[in-house]
Amino acid sequence: MSQSTEYYVVKKKALPEVLLSVVEAKRLLETHKCETVQEAVDIVGISRSSFYKYKDDITQFHDNSQGTILTLTFEIDDEPGLLSEVIKVIADHGANILTIHQSIPINGTASLSLSIQILETTHDVSEMIEVMEKRRGVHAVKLVAKE
Repeated sequence: MSQSTEYYVVKKKALPEVLLSVVEAKRLLETHKCETVQEAVDIVGISRSSFYKYKDDITQFHDNSQGTILTLTFEIDDEPGLLSEVIKVIADHGANILTIHQSIPINGTASLSLSIQILETTHDVSEMIEVMEKRRGVHAVKLVAKE
């Protein structure tokens, strides 16, 4: 019986160090800062077997998101201009907004759903989400879909 592939979006702080090291070793090889796998794993401090075990199963999120559509959900405080600030973060990072849905605020908080398209000109998506999360009045940012 064939086993289906499942994907998860996990924040960096929740990943085991070995997986982060595999991503770094792959980056060293892709940027030609290292010529061999052995050289890359020596630099990041993991074994070759760990590298080969995980190399095909972990990729830095923003590296392969170009051309995709992301759907983000979060809660925002009912404050004038806050939605505009969130939209500006997306524009500043070069992504294209496809849809915006904001609920009517209840008890001073509204639910917000944004679908955005990642373009060739889009800067680091992880950084974009992090900037949104740090905005005063923005709560519980979640990536709910990647198409």
